[in-house]
Amino acid sequence: MIQRLLIGRCLSALATALIPTTLTLAVLRATGDGGALGIVLASEMVPLLLLLPVGGVLADRIRPERVALLADLTRCLSQAAIAIELLLGVYRILDLAVLSAVAGIAIAFGSPAVPRLVVAVVPGQDRLRMNARIGVATSLSAVVAPALAGTVTLAAGPGWAAALTAALFACSALTLGGISSTPAASHVKAAPHADARLQVNAVRQVEKAAQVKRVSAFGRDVAEGWREVRGRRWFLACTLAHGVWHFMAGLFLTLAPMTAVRELGGEVSWTVIVQSGTVGLVLGVLAAPRLPIRRPLAVVQAGAACYLLPMVALAVTAPTAVMAGAYFVAMFGLGLLSPLWETVVAEEIPERALGRVRSFDQLISFASRPFGLAVAAPLAGVTGVTALALTGGVLVAVANLAAILPSRSSLRPAPAEAAPARVK
Repeated sequence: MIQRLLIGRCLSALATALIPTTLTLAVLRATGDGGALGIVLASEMVPLLLLLPVGGVLADRIRPERVALLADLTRCLSQAAIAIELLLGVYRILDLAVLSAVAGIAIAFGSPAVPRLVVAVVPGQDRLRMNARIGVATSLSAVVAPALAGTVTLAAGPGWAAALTAALFACSALTLGGISSTPAASHVKAAPHADARLQVNAVRQVEKAAQVKRVSAFGRDVAEGWREVRGRRWFLACTLAHGVWHFMAGLFLTLAPMTAVRELGGEVSWTVIVQSGTVGLVLGVLAAPRLPIRRPLAVVQAGAACYLLPMVALAVTAPTAVMAGAYFVAMFGLGLLSPLWETVVAEEIPERALGRVRSFDQLISFASRPFGLAVAAPLAGVTGVTALALTGGVLVAVANLAAILPSRSSLRPAPAEAAPARVK
């Protein structure tokens, strides 16, 4: 079952990473409209963010393999529907937005179930290794997927790229279908000759009481997690600055492909830019644990501030090579940011509150990206791409560099003789 779980998660990670590039090229091929692209991309993120807390509660009540299986099947069907429309030459933005929203709902319910599934299936001594392998698969998917989606789209059309995504989700669902976690044993023991219906009713009453208790505890835990966040100025400042980064990423990922397709040589240009960024991301992740970093939080914020470069390149409509280089540097900074941020947070936040604090981190940071995707085209229509990109670049640099200041009094630097920071 462990191998089935690993294979299923690898397939699901690759399929998930294929979706953004496929949708971007499909919408731009159909309309060339940045506003339409922003709506389609945001349609997945909005329900995902809204329903993540609900998905977490549901994941605690239902066997995790069932939730993960249903999530992959739902995404398989949504991608299959997109593939059919595109292969038939039907490019309705409303349909693509609705189907993307369905996929976002599936992710919101499926993602919280995966850690529980790992715990249920993998023995304690092997869980760290399994999580590391899943993390490697996700990182590799981020590199392979844009090139794969771009190649299939250029060679055969976006419909076939969506069909490949649907097939991968179907294969992931097939692997999960053979996994069974062990249900929790009931605490109710019936007499040897007790009536079966009385046993069932007793079990249901116990389960209902447990569910009510979990709901009440859920509210208290959320409030306690927010208190942990508010009590750490450095964490809140950095998280809000990361939210600015995600908003600007939403602007860039809407306006840059439109500019690349229209003015820099077409779909190939955008594929080159995206792939440069994914290579930079991976190299940054690999470099982070090998550098002698004494102030990891300063490096984290400087890495986020590097997003100034592609925003400036977009503003001046730089050639493909220049924009690809700028995006490479920015994503290299993100590659440094991710493992260092995880390490700092894990060291500074008490383990009892780590999960809740990280959920607030994700909600605050990621909620701004769909907003950026949705408003990019309307804002560009008012201000122009040049002014918007330059302003956004300055804001992302200022916000993230300014967030270093609260951390200097809150976090101690590593001693000079300490070994380089290692990624946990």
